[in-house]
Amino acid sequence: MASPRPWPFDDDNRPSGSVRPLSHADLQAILAHLNDDTDQLLAATGAGRPVMAGRVRASVGQPGGSAHAQWRRLRAAEWAAWTRTLPWRAAATLAIAVGGGVLGRLLVPRLGLVVGVLAAIAVGWGLRFRPSPDAVAWRRGAAGERRTARLLSPLERQGWAVLHDLAVPGSRANLDHLVIGPGGVFVVDSKQYRGHLQFDPAGRLWHGRYPLTLTLRAVEFEADRAAKVLADPQVVVPIVAVHGAQVPWGKVVTQGVPVVSARRLPSMLRTLPAVLGPERVAALAHQARIRFPAAA
Repeated sequence: MASPRPWPFDDDNRPSGSVRPLSHADLQAILAHLNDDTDQLLAATGAGRPVMAGRVRASVGQPGGSAHAQWRRLRAAEWAAWTRTLPWRAAATLAIAVGGGVLGRLLVPRLGLVVGVLAAIAVGWGLRFRPSPDAVAWRRGAAGERRTARLLSPLERQGWAVLHDLAVPGSRANLDHLVIGPGGVFVVDSKQYRGHLQFDPAGRLWHGRYPLTLTLRAVEFEADRAAKVLADPQVVVPIVAVHGAQVPWGKVVTQGVPVVSARRLPSMLRTLPAVLGPERVAALAHQARIRFPAAA
């Protein structure tokens, strides 16, 4: 697991955690801080001459492909386990139907059959097949990745390359989205949440009863591994894009990782200053196609 990076800003108004709304200046400072030689990075833009953005096609995987495949595997395994219990479920439903019919006939003779049928329906509904919460989480995660992909797609017309669902060589991790463009290189982790995100008194970000510490560390680890695989540049910024839940201030940086409302992500990336020229973007996208296989 990668160790947390120091960041070029702090917020004394928070108890801890260095939490504050994320501005474009902050993201620029992160990019500059992570790269020891910003002149080399900026040189690729061809200072003093206009930068022409061209469309870079760099698709590798399908958005949400590995998450959807995991959902299907879990659902198939759970369905197989459920079908093995079908005989006792049918027996239980029949027994309740007969018992309900007998009881209904004793109470209201004319409605005995109706009571028995209603009892059977209620029991059958309660014993129906339902995927586990873990399996459903994979399905919702895949949907979130597809939504992020749709939001990022227009960037390709402005000189950005967007790759999806990439396996990280030498690791079990995968990148939901690798975004390469004039504004830099970013690993985007899509999250589909409900409700809202909130900070505790210690400055940690939570979703309901669950802290996002592991999520933030995971996407930081993925960005570090992506930087090693690409080898050039050394700057790969991790971002968590949130669907559904409200993000404080719309976008924040906590524990060294920007957390952004997904709908704000494209505009945030689009308005970053150009630090990579078109040739550099195309070269990095080509490297990514070769070095990152599709996860699914």
